[in-house]
Amino acid sequence: MQTPLELQIQTLPDSPGVYQYFDKDDKLLYVGKAKNLKKRVMSYFNKTHDTGRIRLMVRKINTIKHIVVPTESEALLLENNLIKKLQPRYNVMLRDDKSYPWICIKKEPFPRIFSTRNVIRDGSEYFGPYTTFRTVHTLLDMIKELYPLRTCNYDLSESNIRSGKYKVCLEYHIGNCKGPCEGYETFKNYQDHVDSIREILKGNFKDSLRQFRKQMQDLAADMQFEEAQKIKEKIETLEGYQARSTVFNPRISNIDVFSIVSDESMAYVNYMQVSHGAIIRSHNMEIKKKLDEPDDELLEIAVVELRERFNLKAKEILLPFPIDLGGTVKVTVPKLGDKKQVLDLSERNARFYRMDQLKQIKIVDPDRHTNRIMAQMKKDLRLPEEPRHIECFDNSNIQGTNPVSACVVFKDGKPSKKDYRHFNIKTVEGPNDFASMEEVVFRRYRRLLDENEPLPQLIIIDGGKGQLSSALKSLDVLGLRGKITILGIAKRLEEIYYPGDSVPLYLDKKSETLKIIQHLRNEAHRFGITFHRDKRSKSALQTSVETIPGIGEKTMVTLLKHFKSVKRLTAAPEEEVAKVVGPAKARKIAEFYKSTK
Repeated sequence: MQTPLELQIQTLPDSPGVYQYFDKDDKLLYVGKAKNLKKRVMSYFNKTHDTGRIRLMVRKINTIKHIVVPTESEALLLENNLIKKLQPRYNVMLRDDKSYPWICIKKEPFPRIFSTRNVIRDGSEYFGPYTTFRTVHTLLDMIKELYPLRTCNYDLSESNIRSGKYKVCLEYHIGNCKGPCEGYETFKNYQDHVDSIREILKGNFKDSLRQFRKQMQDLAADMQFEEAQKIKEKIETLEGYQARSTVFNPRISNIDVFSIVSDESMAYVNYMQVSHGAIIRSHNMEIKKKLDEPDDELLEIAVVELRERFNLKAKEILLPFPIDLGGTVKVTVPKLGDKKQVLDLSERNARFYRMDQLKQIKIVDPDRHTNRIMAQMKKDLRLPEEPRHIECFDNSNIQGTNPVSACVVFKDGKPSKKDYRHFNIKTVEGPNDFASMEEVVFRRYRRLLDENEPLPQLIIIDGGKGQLSSALKSLDVLGLRGKITILGIAKRLEEIYYPGDSVPLYLDKKSETLKIIQHLRNEAHRFGITFHRDKRSKSALQTSVETIPGIGEKTMVTLLKHFKSVKRLTAAPEEEVAKVVGPAKARKIAEFYKSTK
């Protein structure tokens, strides 16, 4: 029997994210990042650690929680935020004031643009955070190359400039600044550059490129080709720049995000708290349905509960659909943009949480897992009862030879191979799938009725409307139409057909119901093809051996049992054949195949 901790490790996703270790008192021990959560966490338990600190921490681990993020870089940022916020006991090496770099557009006359680790709420704009200073330096170097901006920390108020308090420095003389400190550059021109840089930091290069192209064309028209070449180089620099931070816009601050996914019996809610574009808290909640409550009702209950439990004070929350919270908070349902990306990540975490829970249920409580699957199939396929017993039929023939059919049986959503059956077609001449299907369905359920065996709740026919209609004829003859649900599945688009309904049903490609139907269909195909191949091979061997002079039926049967196929018989040495049928007959067989080569 697996422990709860082993189950948590086994069901971790193979995705980038952050993991958290808690002890038996639910105190946070450690926060770490991973490119692959499952592999990273398992490594703590699969090897002997050199340091006593790690060994002690591993012994204390009682619960593992995780947060999934799109990339490893975002896992790095999230780890940093959680460590600073939660101060885990064993994150010794990370308990410092280190924070990740931002690019700041300072709120001041003639704004400076620089990198910083500290976010100060003074009205300045911050872009990032970035995972490394390399990215920041690349951006700032490009900005410096594109736009001449001041780097001094002078107070360039209008009165200071007018009074002549400052003098231009070396940056002006080498062309890196246009001298706003002495009034050589207007505030409007400088601010236009800042506006363009702001758009670049957001990832919008369109406006800057358009302005540079116009400047280049104007300069070229005025025969200023050297200056036009400089502008062209700026265009190439801007077009070649690909690095962009993938974290959320830092303007997204002090918001709560809630999302929900659900199935027949349970709902799974994910909550995230976002500050300055970074996730600082994540929590999952599982809700057991009692009366098939809709998602909006369940999400409303969860939002109220979590806001009260965590004393959440955010003035805005992001939701996948609107709910009524009494007007105490702004509800936003984003359809695109940065906020939609935040909501999408929350929904992804809710889906992963549901998958984790279902995996654990499948291992710990297989009956509950089966009941859930059966209830879902009943709903998806609009069945009168749960399909505990399903049978699927498939025909096999190649170029009209050796037609056979296969019937596979699933019970409680799993193959019951002892109940598989195959059929030799007896009453149909040539390759006729419709007539073959009619024959085998009749024979199968005629026998079950005669032997008083239980009938399936669902029959699946591998094929479209034609095969389904043929199977229905047999059910009509046997008086079973209406007593057993029957449907057909067409391979091309996985269309599901019902009797008398010309419009097919299309299931979600990721649904568990469709996966079980596909498993049934694939099993029937595999079982039928295997039987057909064996029959064809034996038929070919029998025909080949019967044509050898002096070889009778009894010898043929002996060879059939031993060599299985003509290919093996013809390739076998004469001495091996002699061991089976004697040297005289072996000589006849060898001479026959030698003469036919």
